[in-house]
Amino acid sequence: MPTAAGLPPEILAKYEPVIGLEVHVQLLTATKAFCGCPNHYGSAPNSNVCPVCLGLPGALPVLNRRAVELATLTGLAINCTIRERSIFARKNYFYPDSPKGYQISQFDKPIAEHGWIDVPTADGSLKRIGVTRAHMEEDAGKSIHDGFVDSATRTYVDLNRCGTPLVEIVSEPDLRTPEEAYEYLTRLKEILLYAGVSDCNMEEGSLRCDANVSVMPRGADKFGTKVEVKNVNSFRYIRSALEYEIERQIEVVEAGGRIQQETRLWNQAEGRTYSMRSKEQAHDYRYFPEPDLPPLVVSAAWQAEIAATMPELPEARRKRMIAEYDLTEQDAQTLTAAREFADQFEAAARTARSPRRVANLLLSELGGRLKAAGIELDASPVTLTGLVQAADLVEDGKISSKQLKQLLDICFEKSEDFGPVYEREKPQQITDSSAIEKLIDEVIAANPKQVEQYRGGKKTVAGFFVGQVMRLSKGQANPALLNELVAKKLDG
Repeated sequence: MPTAAGLPPEILAKYEPVIGLEVHVQLLTATKAFCGCPNHYGSAPNSNVCPVCLGLPGALPVLNRRAVELATLTGLAINCTIRERSIFARKNYFYPDSPKGYQISQFDKPIAEHGWIDVPTADGSLKRIGVTRAHMEEDAGKSIHDGFVDSATRTYVDLNRCGTPLVEIVSEPDLRTPEEAYEYLTRLKEILLYAGVSDCNMEEGSLRCDANVSVMPRGADKFGTKVEVKNVNSFRYIRSALEYEIERQIEVVEAGGRIQQETRLWNQAEGRTYSMRSKEQAHDYRYFPEPDLPPLVVSAAWQAEIAATMPELPEARRKRMIAEYDLTEQDAQTLTAAREFADQFEAAARTARSPRRVANLLLSELGGRLKAAGIELDASPVTLTGLVQAADLVEDGKISSKQLKQLLDICFEKSEDFGPVYEREKPQQITDSSAIEKLIDEVIAANPKQVEQYRGGKKTVAGFFVGQVMRLSKGQANPALLNELVAKKLDG
């Protein structure tokens, strides 16, 4: 069956994609990288600027110590080696949103290098993706091409972003599918959020990603000509852009053409890439050491001090929570996807008789109702304290799962927490053996055919009798006792 681009699977199978990602991450500092201007998104255009970030003559940069700490923390979080001595360089290029005519960056001696991130693959295993480097640099301003009455003839420039501290994280070309690229970005974003170095808000531009992609005949050891894809503002779109670009390149090669090394822009509305410019080489930028900044020295002692502030990262937290709370791999993955959510769960789970039951109720019963209502956990009528109370009642056999569902439904209908709803409604379980046996006898007498099936070896029919007794008792029969008594009656 042909793909969306019209290439049949047998043609696609002849080629192996090679993908590398460059991720720019704005650091959560109060001020910019080399001056005291506020590092704040959303201010009036061109209001957070000064002679330093505007590149006015005579203005000199002063490095932000907090930016160095966060860059070091980033490198450590992705398993990089931190250089004790790194060098800032000038990356020279002209563009309207870069008033200095160059960008202060790092080139051959970055602050962090030789790291890695493990990502899940299609077969369920983990694949290690190398990180070539993570280097510090300053952001450029922002060119605004639309939104004004004369946007057809003019481009506006907002220089507030100039000088915002960045870390650029460059992966090795180890990714082979758009799905792997998506998983890499997802894991990287999780790590950065847990480490607290950035808010990773793609809509505000605090996390941006460019992809380098090429194709080569499957089994070859020489990479094809790479193309850079820019202007992709979500992980989902990155996956789509890579899928398109891989198929475009295969189509060109299959037709006997040659791939041009270039930068292409992704157009989400059209679902395709467009050529923007030929791709620059490093020498085109005329890198040279930044004369106004001395070498950056991050001593072993300073590195240790920074490392001591590292919180528990998501993968380590998943493993611990699986062991500590008897969670499934999938539940642990969901619970740790966001640090705040994981913190809230753990605070509740530590007070519960069964943390695993709390996890199940949070992800299924409560999660399903929140999704249906279109609200987040912080707006839920049922608090985590209330959910722990519910989990404990089920764990103790005081209410059944069916009764719990009914109580939670009332909570959402009345916008009340579980505690007061339970106290008011207080469903009673039937725990009297003789009362339950009477109901079982009634069901057995009414269903001789099913009794015969059970005694003929079809033991799963026991579930039918349990369900019928639950219906008769209006869900109030104690489940554990009921199952025990049904089996005893049928085997008797």
